[in-house]
Amino acid sequence: MILSVQNISKSYNEVPVLKGASFHIEEHDRAAIVGPNGCGKTTLIKIIVGAVSSDSGAVAISKDTTVGYLEQDVSTRFTGTVMDVLLHTRQDILDVESEMEKAAALTHALSGEELTRNVDLLSSLREKYEAMDGYSYRSRVNGIYKGLGFTDSDAGREADNLSGGEKMRVKLAQILLNAPDILIMDEPTNHLDMSSLEWLENYLKNYPGTLLVVSHDRYFLDRVVNKIIEIDMCEVMTFNGNYSDYAVKKEAVRTERMNAYLNQQADIKHQEEVIRKLQSYNREKSIKRAESRKKMLAKMTVLEKPREYNDAMKIVLEPCIESGKDVLSIRSVSKSFGSRVLFADQNIEIKRGEHVAIIGDNGTGKTTLLKMINGLELPDAGEIILGTKVHVAYYDQEHHVLNDDKTLFQEISDTYPKMTETEIRNTLAAFLFTGDDVFKQIGTLSGGEKGRLSLAKLMLSEANLLILDEPTNHLDITSREILEDAINHYTGTVLYVSHDRYFIDRTAERIFELSGCNFTCYEGDYTYYLYKSVELKGDAPAAANIGAAGSDSASASAGAADYQAQKKAAAEKRKRENELKKCEEEIERLENENSDLEDRMSDPAIAVNSVKLQELSNQIEANNNKLSELMELWESLSED
Repeated sequence: MILSVQNISKSYNEVPVLKGASFHIEEHDRAAIVGPNGCGKTTLIKIIVGAVSSDSGAVAISKDTTVGYLEQDVSTRFTGTVMDVLLHTRQDILDVESEMEKAAALTHALSGEELTRNVDLLSSLREKYEAMDGYSYRSRVNGIYKGLGFTDSDAGREADNLSGGEKMRVKLAQILLNAPDILIMDEPTNHLDMSSLEWLENYLKNYPGTLLVVSHDRYFLDRVVNKIIEIDMCEVMTFNGNYSDYAVKKEAVRTERMNAYLNQQADIKHQEEVIRKLQSYNREKSIKRAESRKKMLAKMTVLEKPREYNDAMKIVLEPCIESGKDVLSIRSVSKSFGSRVLFADQNIEIKRGEHVAIIGDNGTGKTTLLKMINGLELPDAGEIILGTKVHVAYYDQEHHVLNDDKTLFQEISDTYPKMTETEIRNTLAAFLFTGDDVFKQIGTLSGGEKGRLSLAKLMLSEANLLILDEPTNHLDITSREILEDAINHYTGTVLYVSHDRYFIDRTAERIFELSGCNFTCYEGDYTYYLYKSVELKGDAPAAANIGAAGSDSASASAGAADYQAQKKAAAEKRKRENELKKCEEEIERLENENSDLEDRMSDPAIAVNSVKLQELSNQIEANNNKLSELMELWESLSED
């Protein structure tokens, strides 16, 4: 055991964050801390590294163990160029290297005993340098530098002039170069594009030390970790396995806890009814028995109700009207900034109801394309055409659509002036803004809070084309899953940019990859993209080998065909589910309308009006005919 956390508790302003948190990590474990935003993940990490003190409990780390900590703070100041900063991360290696160079230079100028001593010193320094892995240090610097997405032109840039995201990558590179025994990282995948994410995952899977990480990136957690430490309602629980294993086990635990809670509540209710019954007899013996039962109830440890899956955000996305079949046409579009070409002569067609993702490395032009569709940027050439009856809602990752000088209430009220105060408060409450939160100034909100407010506006828009730029940024795992479900049930069209591979895998039916100034289309989700992109980008010898082996080629083709069949079946299933939902809603509407019509027929003023009665009766009959047709349709869809 390399790290032990025992009974850690922590409160802020008498509000508990952690209660008796206990877990341990073995050497070479890859562990992740997960939980909703604000549950105490960063607090727990800071307690472990000694940056924050706990109210009670203890943290024990094995003797002579080195610990490295990557925090989310980007206020670090750097001196020198990016490459200088990285090279000087291990100043001890550079110092030994300098001493070796000096000793080697003196070799030719010395003789006798001085030469012997110098040779011995040089030999000793070389042994020390080798033990520090100094001979491979510069190649490690270059490997990590390139792996985290820095280019040759970045090497000479002043590190202190970098953006916040670039500074975080420098800090990540530094901690990897230090190679501590325990590597503790808070959201290390933020600010990384897909290439860098894949590189980091492979690096960490082969990391010789122990890993403890906070992350909301489920794809990363599936590929890297073997232990999940969950914080939920101030309590900590440990699960062996990756994120997918944890999700299955967590649901089983939640079901067990919910059953225990419901059984206890039923028992409490039964005991209270018995007590009331005994007291109602008003006899000495029955009153004593009632008192005995009351004492037994008072001693009972009442279980807390487990957190429900959907007791966080509540998102319902529904278009106001149906658009035309052709939703978006991008024709021969080109865009450059100075001599830097983002894309040239590109064509994209998006049809009604499609859910399309755009992926690619940072800086390739994905966000620029979304801005061009929204009219915030102009193409250098070509045209972007929206189809008939297309209503667009835009989710901007920088949240420029929000006014920092307004309160949350004003932002919703000014955008949707017909909404009542109650409706606005209910909407904001669905996105976890309650009480006086609605009067907070938007400029004071965190990134996650701004994200939730932008999603609230998105829901209210009732648009039939959603254009989303990194919609899962700053959202915790539960909120991401709720957003995924909302998008999957959305009957309109979705076009989004995201680095969240798990989110793409669950919501995209088609993917456009922007690479080398061109868009490449993949007809499938992220898993299919991985499968197909390797095939498309594979080298010629590998392709020839596959071609030579007929069975392998046939197997690959069969696999692709099977995948497409599964995707088609899934799309048809979603379509049937949406049709079933619409059918049920229409049945409910007509039944409610008939009920209202029957109430009106019983009105004494109408009961004596034969003409009006006949009109109402005819309407009920027409509704009943529609209901008969809808019920037949409902039965057919239900059987499917």
